[in-house]
Amino acid sequence: MTNLTPLAQKFISHFGEMGSRWGINRTVGQIYALLYVLAKPLNADDIAGHLGFSRSNVSMGLKELQAWRLVKLLHQPGDRREYFEPPKDIWDIFKALLEERRRREIEPTLSMLRDALLETPDNEVDRVAQRRMREMYDLIELSSSWFDDVQRLSPETLASLMKMGATVGKLLDVGGTVRSKLGLGRSGAGTTPAVKAADLAGLGDLGELDDLSDLSDLSDMSGLSDLSDLNADQDPS
Repeated sequence: MTNLTPLAQKFISHFGEMGSRWGINRTVGQIYALLYVLAKPLNADDIAGHLGFSRSNVSMGLKELQAWRLVKLLHQPGDRREYFEPPKDIWDIFKALLEERRRREIEPTLSMLRDALLETPDNEVDRVAQRRMREMYDLIELSSSWFDDVQRLSPETLASLMKMGATVGKLLDVGGTVRSKLGLGRSGAGTTPAVKAADLAGLGDLGELDDLSDLSDLSDMSGLSDLSDLNADQDPS
């Protein structure tokens, strides 16, 4: 590596080593790390010069990164060469990685399971196997639906939700208590602020969480002035 600080070299080397564990090769990992850490558009010749790679290896690596949607192509005024840079928002990078891994790894499994569940088993061994496949399909499908909801959240809301940690689980308990006290089912959700809060506590649709003020409303309803105070068990009566 040339014209790079020791800190940048350490970061780039690590991404090269980790690339194979993430489903990309060493070259692709280092190209991405270089673009990310320098935080400026680079052309293929710049990349080859910094990393000591051949021009053809750089071109193939950039094509793979474009397929992963981890770099974008742009042009500089008065320069016919192609330049590349990663998304500027780290959350966009994070979501692009998750979405691409789902497309490559999860969706083929879901497709196979759907086909298997359409078959009619004619013996006990296959019936047991199909029940197990159904359990796997339901879990993956639930996780995939949850991921779709999370993808629609703004970076600010997503960060806040992640910081809540175990508090989310306690909010679910609070929501169940609120709905029980109000005598509400899922079908009555959304008609009043109280019902909306109870519905949100069930996290039926994360896409409705434009911000976390609704969760704060729920904590206030439950006698909790601060979400961080959710430590006591809720009375189910």
